[in-house]
Amino acid sequence: MFAASLGYFVVSYAGYGRPAGAWTPDGWLAVVPNLLLFSLFALHHSLFARTGLKAAIAARVSSALERSVYVWVASLLFALTLWAWSPVPGMAWHARGAWAWVLELGCVAGIVLTGVAATALDPLELAGIRQAFGQPQAAGTALSTTGVYRVVRHPIYLGWVLMVWCLPAMTGTRMVFAAISTLYLVLAIPLEERAMRRTMGRAYDAYATTVRWRMIPWVY
Repeated sequence: MFAASLGYFVVSYAGYGRPAGAWTPDGWLAVVPNLLLFSLFALHHSLFARTGLKAAIAARVSSALERSVYVWVASLLFALTLWAWSPVPGMAWHARGAWAWVLELGCVAGIVLTGVAATALDPLELAGIRQAFGQPQAAGTALSTTGVYRVVRHPIYLGWVLMVWCLPAMTGTRMVFAAISTLYLVLAIPLEERAMRRTMGRAYDAYATTVRWRMIPWVY
């Protein structure tokens, strides 16, 4: 389900590249429902990752299936968000020539970065597969501090930013999705790091001191 939702994102975001006409003030009528729609996904993605709610879910479905249930619901909500996303008129930019190549390389870099960073964290555990089948945690995945994790503390999020923004054709539909999803990551990181500090203690404090930037080098 997790892989399917990501595949559906690729197909949907490619479709968002079709212009929905010129921008008019009525375009805000599409922005607002999109914001509310993504907020529904973000609310689950953030709140249900907190320790208290995780324990409540585990009490009902077993600790082995808690992560799987979270991933299934999050994936379905993400797919629903993509399916129901309203077209937004306007075109922010349409690069050609060398600039188009630069943007496309940035998008590819985001895909590669996401894959490398996810591998370091053990995708099977992230998806809940190890827990569901009673497999032990992979060695060395508790806190990754090497490779791309020495550049920013959340390289998967940096990869996401590169993927959604580095496109030659930035339509209004794509730009609204990119802006809202990036804003969510900016707001979610402090909450996520607070949870990490509770579970990892001084180890995460030492890591955060060494790697200064959270998501984008020299920016955030």
